[in-house]
Amino acid sequence: MNIQKPSRELSIEQVLTLTFELYSKNFIRFFIPILIAALISGSLSGALSKYIESIPLLEYGASEEAIWNWFSNYIGTLIIIGFTLGIVSWVIGTIVNGVCVKYASDAMEKDKTSLGEAFGFAAYKLLSLLAVAFITVILIALGFVALIVPGIILTVMFYLVFPVIIIEDVGAFESLSRSRRLVSHRWFKTFILSLIVGIIILFATIIGSLMGGPFGEFRWLVSSIIAAFVEPVLPISTTIYYYSMVGREEQQRIKPPPPPF
Repeated sequence: MNIQKPSRELSIEQVLTLTFELYSKNFIRFFIPILIAALISGSLSGALSKYIESIPLLEYGASEEAIWNWFSNYIGTLIIIGFTLGIVSWVIGTIVNGVCVKYASDAMEKDKTSLGEAFGFAAYKLLSLLAVAFITVILIALGFVALIVPGIILTVMFYLVFPVIIIEDVGAFESLSRSRRLVSHRWFKTFILSLIVGIIILFATIIGSLMGGPFGEFRWLVSSIIAAFVEPVLPISTTIYYYSMVGREEQQRIKPPPPPF
């Protein structure tokens, strides 16, 4: 028997408990898409690192022509490759996160779930997901540049944009305002949840990097696999938290019973 979607507001502890419970019951279905994305991104990063290591150092006192040739032959190519790999990793990561959100939602709302259907729906909403990811990254980055606190506020404000797009089937701009409404009056709670999830993923990433170190040029493989074990926690927890906030919204709509005579 699968987990039912929350119909009321949950505490942070309850959100995390349900997250790990849902993940453990559907481990392979969440792990495989994240692993595939991690391996693709990791292999691309590994190839980029290898290319960087192959770039010869510019000799001290080199002529202007030599500097220009070195730049055009290596640095220009490096920028193009890095930008291309970044775009590919971004698109793949966005699709996979959308797949996990959709699958988590279906696992709580439906009797039958399918990764194929989740992938198809995430692909259908890809433009909206990419657009909202781009918008939020730019706004949050500007917020952090502007004294850090605005960046934190914007991170909290847009924390639920992915579940909103996937579950409510809305566009990028509508998801921004909808996410803000859902987390309203729960800013600190949302911040703490995002901080805990971020620390969990960061810790796994650091452990993966340390364990992958001895494997030389294949360190990216080890670190990608280890990180993939933990990364599903983010889309699953945001999906559960979305339902928790919707449950709070529904509770607020219900009128209290009239006082007894």
